[in-house]
Amino acid sequence: MAGLYYEEFKVGMEFQHALTRTLTEMDNILFCAMTHNSQPLHLDEEFSKKTEYGKRIVNSLFTLGLVIGVTVTETTLGTTIGNLGMTDIRFVNPLFHGDTVHVVTRIKDMRESKSRPNAGIVTFEHFGFNQHDKEICYCVRAGLMRKRPS
Repeated sequence: MAGLYYEEFKVGMEFQHALTRTLTEMDNILFCAMTHNSQPLHLDEEFSKKTEYGKRIVNSLFTLGLVIGVTVTETTLGTTIGNLGMTDIRFVNPLFHGDTVHVVTRIKDMRESKSRPNAGIVTFEHFGFNQHDKEICYCVRAGLMRKRPS
């Protein structure tokens, strides 16, 4: 597995994820279509020209999903049982078509599961940045992680 087992994480550990992703107009349009999000800030260029952004912005839920998705290979691929929750989500700066996202993950907290002896809970902090190193997204995520098999 590429992901880490519970015992391999340490509080304070930081990942500068190698995977980056440039967002396209098609990414944004498809995500909006699949989620039935008809917000003109994402879909209507003429409407968006009159906003403080001056152009369409990428759907924030797509941004969140991408930021977390970028982290999977180096942290949880094949070793997670599931997400337990996401909190403290914030979108500090908008993401636009053509922006390139990179992500940093920090391990905020860990504890053994009280109900599953083969698992532990890892609290991840995910920071998403654009190509100008401006923060675009932040999220705290709790994951139920497998312990190393005996």
